[in-house]
Amino acid sequence: MALVPGAQQAASSSNTYCSSGCGYCCFRGEDTRVTFADHLYTAFDNASFRTFRDENDLERGEGIKPELEKAIQQSRSSVIVFSKNYASSKWCLNELVMILKLKKTSDHVVLPVFYDVDPSHVRNQTGSLAKAFARHQKTQSCDMVKEWREALTEVAGLTGMVLQNEADGHESKFIAKIVEVIEDKLRRTTSSVDPNLIGIHSRAKNINLWLQDRSNDVGILVIHGMRGIGKTTIAKFVYDSNFRRFQRSSFVENIREISEQSNGLIQIQKQLLHDISTGRKVKIHSIREGMTRIEDVISYKKVLVLDDVDHKDQLLDVVFGMRDRFYPGSKIIITTSSAGLLNTDHQVKFHCVETWNYVESMKLFSLHAFGQEYPLKCYMDHSRRLVQHCEGLPLALKILGSSLSGKDISVWESAVRKLEAIPDGQILKKLKLSYDSLQDNHDQDLFLHIACFFIGMDKDVIVSILDDSDFFTDIGMQNLIDRYLVRIDKYKKIQMHHMIRDMGREIVLLESKEPGQRSRLWRHKDSFEVLKENSGTQKIEGLCFMNMKMHPEYAPSRNSGDQLVFETNAFSRMHRLKFLQLSHVKLNGSYKEFPTGIRWLCWLQFPFDSLPCDFPLDSLVALEMCYSSLRQVLKRTAYLPSLKILNLSHSHGLKATPDFWPVPNLERLILKDCANLVDVHESIGDLERLICLNMEDCKNLKRLPKNISMLTSLETLIISGCSKVEVFPTEISKMESLKVFQADGVSIHQLRTASQWWTLWPTKSVGISWASYLPHNLVTLSLRNCNLSDENFPRDFGNLPSLQILDLSSNSICTLPDCVRGVRGLRKLSLEGCKRLKSLLRLPSVGELEIQDCKSLEIVTFQSLSDSRICAAMDSNFNLVEVEYWYKLEPIETVDVEMINLLGLSNLNLNEAITMEIISPFSEGRSMTHSLQGLYEYGIFNTFLPGDYEVPQYGSFTHKSRGSSISFTVPSLPTSRIRGFYVYAESYNNDSPDFNADNDVPHPVLMKVSNKSKVLKWIYGPTFFCVPGYGQDVIWLSHWKFGNKLEGGDEVTFSVFTTSGLQIKEWGLKLVYYEEDEMSTQHNTTEPFYPCVIAGDLSCNLVSGAYVLFPLMDISIDDMLTSAWFNCVTGDVDEITEKEEEQQGDCTLAAQMGSNDNRNSRGGRGWKVVMMIMATVFVLSFPLVSHSSLFQRKKQRATSPPRLNPGLQTISDHE
Repeated sequence: MALVPGAQQAASSSNTYCSSGCGYCCFRGEDTRVTFADHLYTAFDNASFRTFRDENDLERGEGIKPELEKAIQQSRSSVIVFSKNYASSKWCLNELVMILKLKKTSDHVVLPVFYDVDPSHVRNQTGSLAKAFARHQKTQSCDMVKEWREALTEVAGLTGMVLQNEADGHESKFIAKIVEVIEDKLRRTTSSVDPNLIGIHSRAKNINLWLQDRSNDVGILVIHGMRGIGKTTIAKFVYDSNFRRFQRSSFVENIREISEQSNGLIQIQKQLLHDISTGRKVKIHSIREGMTRIEDVISYKKVLVLDDVDHKDQLLDVVFGMRDRFYPGSKIIITTSSAGLLNTDHQVKFHCVETWNYVESMKLFSLHAFGQEYPLKCYMDHSRRLVQHCEGLPLALKILGSSLSGKDISVWESAVRKLEAIPDGQILKKLKLSYDSLQDNHDQDLFLHIACFFIGMDKDVIVSILDDSDFFTDIGMQNLIDRYLVRIDKYKKIQMHHMIRDMGREIVLLESKEPGQRSRLWRHKDSFEVLKENSGTQKIEGLCFMNMKMHPEYAPSRNSGDQLVFETNAFSRMHRLKFLQLSHVKLNGSYKEFPTGIRWLCWLQFPFDSLPCDFPLDSLVALEMCYSSLRQVLKRTAYLPSLKILNLSHSHGLKATPDFWPVPNLERLILKDCANLVDVHESIGDLERLICLNMEDCKNLKRLPKNISMLTSLETLIISGCSKVEVFPTEISKMESLKVFQADGVSIHQLRTASQWWTLWPTKSVGISWASYLPHNLVTLSLRNCNLSDENFPRDFGNLPSLQILDLSSNSICTLPDCVRGVRGLRKLSLEGCKRLKSLLRLPSVGELEIQDCKSLEIVTFQSLSDSRICAAMDSNFNLVEVEYWYKLEPIETVDVEMINLLGLSNLNLNEAITMEIISPFSEGRSMTHSLQGLYEYGIFNTFLPGDYEVPQYGSFTHKSRGSSISFTVPSLPTSRIRGFYVYAESYNNDSPDFNADNDVPHPVLMKVSNKSKVLKWIYGPTFFCVPGYGQDVIWLSHWKFGNKLEGGDEVTFSVFTTSGLQIKEWGLKLVYYEEDEMSTQHNTTEPFYPCVIAGDLSCNLVSGAYVLFPLMDISIDDMLTSAWFNCVTGDVDEITEKEEEQQGDCTLAAQMGSNDNRNSRGGRGWKVVMMIMATVFVLSFPLVSHSSLFQRKKQRATSPPRLNPGLQTISDHE
């Protein structure tokens, strides 16, 4: 009898249902089949152990039947029931030998059950076993008998269960105990996680909570995402972790693939029925019959997983149609790569699986390529290129990593070059399933067009180009999004995963070996060949040739510098051409036979001063002539009824726009950097559909179109860089559709305004501010470098209730204007480069703050603690000494006197002029001269002193070292509780007079505190650190508040790491205690005062993991987390002996990394790493890992530069 619980049993086309089982029961049928074994079978079945039962298991030979041998091999546990006649069966003995061999080579669990037999008889083969072996010795070989005896002796030595000793001999209680023991053993083995499942805990956390919520509702969860992203892996993980909680369970895998087979849905129904019923073979003959049978057996609490569902008819009728008939508390999980299934009226929860961030990707790739979580040094560059190419797709990371494992560096170099040219076929085959699942040719063509030509373009622009072209673009675009073939980024641009793009382009390449016979040409070599050889055909729908001087071999004849010259008749046979993109190309000849159906013409460096008179324009939707030689767009009167987009940017010869009456449907007019443009035709006011007008850097434009207010549909107006504009039209206030206004570089406060059409007067004469004329519906306002100051900043600026983004960078303001504080809906405030800005006081909650290069800025405060939780970019601020709720740097003479006394600095002459060289993350790594300073942050106080200063308190320090680590068990004092500890460290610079912070390591000194008892680590480097001069010493004193995270009995290790050139001479620490209401050290000193600058001290509630608190200087977080030094610092190799500590005087990271290499350190593997980071560029509350959310589809990726996080944020979870 094979015991097979609700495990990951895959559906197949065969009728064998015993696979991937968890248990096997070996018993003597003649003794127990209809008694004990039958009752045990029922108990296991009730506990969700599905059973394979051989009804004809009477011994008919000496060999083990193949199906039973398979059941043993695939099981994870075996229950061996010893009865009086057990040893009489050669079959049972052979099974026992096989089970014990399996135990030696795997984590197979074996439980001996002694039913009506003494364990000593089994161990010594006495009693009834002696009689059985007397018969065996006459009929079997000596080797066989010996092997059986050894197996019986071995199994009797295992921890087992004896009927007479358990449950007072009651069989029913005994059987229940057996089931309980097996469940416990399997639960412990199930909890072990494949080490290659990087980040699985964080992705599965919310699903596990949902499965364990004890709700009586029938819950349905849809796990969705692109192919190869790990949906099935997550589903298997949560299933394996939770199926025991349910009476019945089933994991139906590969539904899409199996349903395409003959009678595929019937096979799936058979597996489902087998899993959730009694486990016996099921016979059904039709889908309707299967539905009826399923309806009859769903009266148990179940967990079902339906994997890779592609269409609603693939068992979803079972889920939704019978939902009310499922037993209360049942859970159903569906995985799908089709978001269209999510559009349901049923109450369903969703879990979107996003691509992996760089850190997780590098770890997964490295595990498959190197067998460790980071690359070998000589393979780092190649690994980075491959990981970046995979863009966080686990499928690609695994395949590429495994294929290169153990290969020479030359093979890696070749693989990188090949992958950039020819995508991996194994990966593409999997991804192409989503393309094949598209319902019609329209959607497939739309996908191929985007893959070849339109990635990175605005979604609305693509829709405009392709609409009315038989593509039903809006619907088709949504279908592509539903299949995870494309996505729309926050800028509303269409993006596509590199691997998906490569898959689409490979489909086109396979159309024909001849480029002229393909539907789309995007490779320059192919396009050049077709244009040069005049080999184009009517199959070509799109052609791109961007001559960027990169392929001189393609240009044997050149004209006009870098321009290539072709003949127009090269296009004469391309009758279906719709999309044409050219650059640095000149076409000679007549356009009479040129394709007439072109909808998108993008011709960079257009060589003529106007469009040819015979150029076909009737079908044109988008005309892009950037960097052109145009002086006038058209020489003749032409009507372009379809034209919606006109982009003439960087056309420096253009002095006036054309008359707009021939383009009544124009929606976007882009004239960026038309430097000599002086006149915009007054007919622009007739463009009722115009939504975007971009005149950025039209430096000679003096006035905006006077009838601009007639553009009732205009949403975006950009006049940035139009420095000669003199007049501000007051009628702009009537443009209620205007959402975005950008006027960077325009001295807007000096503009004259008009009450009626351009009757001018100075603003100050009437006391009315230009801000009063801004449309009240504005969402984004950009006024960078507009010469605004405290004196001329408008006081009625708060009149913009819808404003969300405000950019005042590079202006001369000294403080934050009060009217800005009144804009309550502001999400982003930019003040970058405001060099006179000294303070930002009472800052409201703005979500994101940019204050880089504010060289005079000294202090930032907030209206409340909650307002301080913002994203803040703030590098190159040399004088910023305080950010409220975050950190504070102040002169030592103003530090609280109690802190001075605690650190033994009461004898310090505060009147003496002592200066120190200090490194700050805001000073671009350069040191600055300061007087003695005190630094508060994270519940830690720091100060730095010259090396010749004697600290009296150091003599009383209980733990000292000249090595890198100090380990001890925290003493338990009944009347005291630990408050924290002091640190003293004396370092010196023995490298060179030019010593500065190492470029690779973000801080000169790092300190790690490991509390092994509480599974917590802290890695800390002060935001400001004093750098000793060449040959000089510096003393670092630090006071740490720890609260209940450090208690008596805890095993702790303290470690110090330095960069090259900086050495620790000696360091030590002392625990600090307090008693109830009286704060004290062991010397009864009082607790020091901490100002309210702490972003979350070390006594706050923490989850298990490693917490990182230090500044990142000129290093990205991705680089840090994959670096050898970071693995060294976060690694677990810090339990060195006292002898090693004395011998190991070198605390530099280089020495420690070498030491860790010798100990085969695994670095931070297995640790959840949490960042509390200060960096050159900062973000507050910035999650660096993409965690899928169960209830919302929100993507948070670590693609931004490193930014500050004063809170606790999980980076990766590999518990």
